[in-house]
Amino acid sequence: MSGQRNSVDPARLQDVLDGRWAHVRQAVREGLGPEFVTVGGETGAEARARISGLIRKIPLDVGVVDAFPSEYGGSGDQGGSVVAAEMLAQVDLSLMVKAGVHWGLFGGAVVALGTKKHHDAYLRDIMTVALPGCFAMTETGHGSDVQQLRTTCTYDPATGTFDLHTPHQAARKDYIGNAAKDGRMAVVFAQLITQGRRYGVHAWMVPIRDESGNPMPGVTIGDAGAKAGLLGVDNGRISFDHVTVPRDMLLDRYGQVAADGAYSSSIENDTRRFFTMLGTLVRGRVTVGGAASAATKSALTIAVRYGDARRQFTRPGDEREVLLNDYLAHQRKLLPALATSYAYTFAQEELVATLAEVQSGSAAASVDEHRQRELESRAAGLKAMQTWHATRTIQMCREACGGAGYLAENRLPGLKADTDVFTTFEGDNTVLLQLVAKGLLTGYRDAFGSLDGWGRATFVAEQVREMVLERTAARSVIQRLVSAVPGRDEDIAVTDRGWHLKMFEFREKHLLEGAIRRLRGGAATKKDRPFDIFNDVQDHVIQTAVAHIDRITLEAFVAGIERASDPDAAALLSRVCDLYALTVIEADKGWFLEHGHLTPARSKAVTGVVNDLLRSLRPSMRTLVDAFAVPDAWLNAAILREEPDRQDVMATEDDEVRSVLV
Repeated sequence: MSGQRNSVDPARLQDVLDGRWAHVRQAVREGLGPEFVTVGGETGAEARARISGLIRKIPLDVGVVDAFPSEYGGSGDQGGSVVAAEMLAQVDLSLMVKAGVHWGLFGGAVVALGTKKHHDAYLRDIMTVALPGCFAMTETGHGSDVQQLRTTCTYDPATGTFDLHTPHQAARKDYIGNAAKDGRMAVVFAQLITQGRRYGVHAWMVPIRDESGNPMPGVTIGDAGAKAGLLGVDNGRISFDHVTVPRDMLLDRYGQVAADGAYSSSIENDTRRFFTMLGTLVRGRVTVGGAASAATKSALTIAVRYGDARRQFTRPGDEREVLLNDYLAHQRKLLPALATSYAYTFAQEELVATLAEVQSGSAAASVDEHRQRELESRAAGLKAMQTWHATRTIQMCREACGGAGYLAENRLPGLKADTDVFTTFEGDNTVLLQLVAKGLLTGYRDAFGSLDGWGRATFVAEQVREMVLERTAARSVIQRLVSAVPGRDEDIAVTDRGWHLKMFEFREKHLLEGAIRRLRGGAATKKDRPFDIFNDVQDHVIQTAVAHIDRITLEAFVAGIERASDPDAAALLSRVCDLYALTVIEADKGWFLEHGHLTPARSKAVTGVVNDLLRSLRPSMRTLVDAFAVPDAWLNAAILREEPDRQDVMATEDDEVRSVLV
């Protein structure tokens, strides 16, 4: 077992994990030194001042502006910019969010929703942070339900301007990053009204502060107040009292207003236009999921390395106390979470690659609607699953480090506080999973509206089956593995990859078909109450969405193993994949037992094999976190600076592993 540890070079695993944008990851690692790292014990004012200064010091060549068009100094690489933001999350989450608000949301909206006149006027200053900006979408009364925003922007042909107004307190723009202190311009989302008709939510460029930092006439700016974390991000509130906005400040790629007030758009349906506009902004959601996973990797690295050094209690007959990582209970905490982080790394890589394909360069103009909806659905689902994983795992890592994990100097409390809101922003996770389920249930039809549309939709089981079995990666390999599984589960090993894939597929299909049956049943008895039809099965469709994301995550992991060129690295990844798949099955084995896909004996076997995997992976725990390649300076944890010499620890562990085996 000790030989397994020494036979796998973490750098070979890192090659696979870093993936297509390895050059961006390495550029950030090399370009952001100790001055960028989180500072413990700051006041809110100190943190804001530090982050405001640091965002202007980030070298632009590390990838943070890659998504901007090449004619303005970017590279047009959406994927590179997401990966750069992901890496910033390991340095300082406030810095990552501040950068994400400015370059990703504010700048991204100008790129995606604006036209050449807006690009020429603003993009260069946005890239250099000469024009710091905000993304003013969320309202006090409407967060996830963007389509129902109450802020209005009414066109007056007599003046050739729009009147931007906050009609009541619930319509105030709230939680807006960069608003309380630094933002000078905001992309404001509001209901467009012209010639007496509403045309749905659109976006405008609106100055909110002058050069001296004072609010513009009619603009009221407040501070969102103290928060649990992300102290360096100046979240604020913005209200507009009949603010005059020039006509050319409408970001009019998808909807134009002529001088006389006539509205035109290449997309006639208001609802479809709204979802098309929002779809262009999906990069923010992809970034949040990836950043959550990046922060989780930092937490796991700290906890695993601490468990390799910290000893507690003695084994009978031994003088030295036992390392924390040698306890099965400790392995049960850390290793399944570590395996899940590996799984999400591969799923995120595939998602970012899809984003780059769908939205980079000329492809963005020609991509079919199905691919766009598929991207949005997977971005929503993976964001939900990765952020929930971060919340659970960082808390678990805190506990795994005992009292030391509670000290701010050991980074874990900060990671916990800073990532907690990730489950909420860029879409509440429960709402996002409903979006995933909607995509599955409707087969990505054109009916993108409020929840009322769910009850009226016609669901065709055959179409659903076809959609469910769409492969996300390594299609031929996965099909071969599934096809090779014998008809009787008892005839195949619990560690067989084809069996894992088949179990995940069965759960997703069965849940989806069950949801369809329940919706049909509701439609028969409550045909005039579509909201109630859907609300009655909400728990079921959310469970379906989770099963779908689990399945595509496992498929991405299988594809990742296929990319490993080093045989030892591939073998280790395969065992980690076994652990991921089996812990998902183990966690839901009650469902599998109820539906006849696990016998009691095989259910017990799953738990036994999981424990065997934990023991076999124990010597590789440090290798697995070292492959994340988080620089020591970024980890910034005092307990790691106190680690004993690594060679001494490895020698001691090998002796102890051998003694256990004997």
